[in-house]
Amino acid sequence: GEYALGGGVSDPMPEDAPFYFKDYFDYYKTPRGYHPRSLNSNGGWNVIGCMSFMNQPILAYAHEIRSAVLVMHGEKAHSCYFGKDAFAKLTGDNKELLLIPDAVHTDLYDRMDIIPFDKLAEFFQENLK
Repeated sequence: GEYALGGGVSDPMPEDAPFYFKDYFDYYKTPRGYHPRSLNSNGGWNVIGCMSFMNQPILAYAHEIRSAVLVMHGEKAHSCYFGKDAFAKLTGDNKELLLIPDAVHTDLYDRMDIIPFDKLAEFFQENLK
């Protein structure tokens, strides 16, 4: 059969669009991140594809995580609140919140100049023994 798509990133981008819409456009609709099969670059996700998440208490058991956790977000990412909320629910002394100054959500996909590879390597070397 057929299924309805929710629509990908707006093209053209309205001038009054929120900043994170523009960030997505700058990634998914330009050579930086466009791909002909990318859902975000084109028609978007299936309109009912994520409905199962509605019944998932995604952070309900975060306090039970015993493994080391590094939560990394761009400081200006629209999704940064979620990383901070998740981090607040973690327990133990082997958790770290790393905010990348001035970075937005998509910057951590491909901005090699701001992704803290040294910090990632240090975290994994320390915690994956």
